[in-house]
Amino acid sequence: MSHIVPRVPGPPIHLRPAADLAERVLLPGDPHRALHVAQRLLEKPLMFNHHRGLWGYSGTARDGAPLTIQSTGMGGPSAAIVVEELIGLGAETLLRIGTCGALVEGIELGMLLPVVNAIAADGTSRALGAGDRVYSDPGLLGALAGITGNRPVTAVSTDLFYDERDGVPEAWVNAGASVVEMEAAAVMQVAKRHGVRAGCLLAVTDLVGPPRERAPIEQVEEMGLALGETAASVLVGPN
Repeated sequence: MSHIVPRVPGPPIHLRPAADLAERVLLPGDPHRALHVAQRLLEKPLMFNHHRGLWGYSGTARDGAPLTIQSTGMGGPSAAIVVEELIGLGAETLLRIGTCGALVEGIELGMLLPVVNAIAADGTSRALGAGDRVYSDPGLLGALAGITGNRPVTAVSTDLFYDERDGVPEAWVNAGASVVEMEAAAVMQVAKRHGVRAGCLLAVTDLVGPPRERAPIEQVEEMGLALGETAASVLVGPN
């Protein structure tokens, strides 16, 4: 029995496209990162969306084909809405480029980590039918692992950025998680429901600790560009 969910007909409610959408889309959470990545990767980028502060841009990538960079906002609910509407508009390949906090030793600030799966500790992916984990597209995962040279990790997707619950990080680590973030499970679960490809590449901006350590803002901005360039090299063909 098929588990593919039909696309919702009609125009999107939250995105208001002002330019064409590419079939391949990079998904940063931060609208400013979307702008910076678009300026770095696209020739003559046009604003795809600015409604609700979810900045998105479409333009021509280095292989001469269209590429869209669309921010998702923070957390699973916002990301799920954006991905649902992008798929309804024709997106076929979606790659989250986000930040994360390291839960285990051996992961350093600035590392770019492909995500093999996300533990669904968030309400959104669970409400959308996710089991314990949601998996990346194998082709995207293999390409990301090859270009970064880093072993894919298990992420945990949560609803809370400021989380002081005792024992929770330890439980995530015991379940196999190496990093924590907020959107991967929702992005990949929406894509799974519609039968399109999705994956995730994360930059380590925080060491959860204790003590907690966060990269300086200048380094975080550099990581955002590195995420975009690395992810684009997977989606974009040679010149």
